[in-house]
Amino acid sequence: MTLTLSSLPGFPVIHPGDDLVVNILQALGRSGIRLMEGDILVLAQKVVSKAEGRLVNLATVEPSGYAVELADRSEKDPRVVELVLRESKTILRIRPGTIIVEHRLGFVCANAGIDHSNVAGEGSGAEEWVLLLPENPDYSAQYLRNRLEAASGVHLGVLIIDSHGRAWRLGTVGVAIGIAGLPGVVDLRGKPDLFGYTLRITQVGAADELAAAASLIMGQAAEGTPVVHVRGFPYSLRDSTLDELLRPKDEDLFR
Repeated sequence: MTLTLSSLPGFPVIHPGDDLVVNILQALGRSGIRLMEGDILVLAQKVVSKAEGRLVNLATVEPSGYAVELADRSEKDPRVVELVLRESKTILRIRPGTIIVEHRLGFVCANAGIDHSNVAGEGSGAEEWVLLLPENPDYSAQYLRNRLEAASGVHLGVLIIDSHGRAWRLGTVGVAIGIAGLPGVVDLRGKPDLFGYTLRITQVGAADELAAAASLIMGQAAEGTPVVHVRGFPYSLRDSTLDELLRPKDEDLFR
């Protein structure tokens, strides 16, 4: 098996309203990559959020009393905390510098995925602007997939990823937050292992594994390569959504 991941260099800085599909196709052309059946395109959340206009100027945010209280406990900007509350279902943990939440999309993450890094807006310094996650990453991934398939004439997968921490290890890793056309989880229960033992537990978080691999290529700072082309994904493409990857609350040992 060979799995090939290729960044698309020279990708432009994205602004609200920019057409990601046009930019992706142009970047593929510059890289000499022709889309083939079963290819996958992995996009950093930031370019999707920027194209969809999910930038917020903190000068426009009026924090509630509860946001001010949580800001004092977490040592964060009350305006950012207000946005965290708007983007979350539940506050799970508070520590200086971090608020752990159940995001309205269903997953657990820090600060509702709201980001200052590599974010800038018109007429203000970079630190006055923050970026929210896409409104509906699964929908965004499917929309991009439909248009890319129409342009290329082949069946593709699209994955939108973000960087998340983990309860039991240090360091952030890329994880899937929007999926279209590839499996979130591959269930190997009932299949034999190398010695004929029937697997009873093993379910592979295939979308997250690919997200982590693509995140290595993208980088986390000033690399400017927010789209990765993937060829050789070892599982068959199929329809799925982020829900496949979300552990039910009654099985979550860290809450």
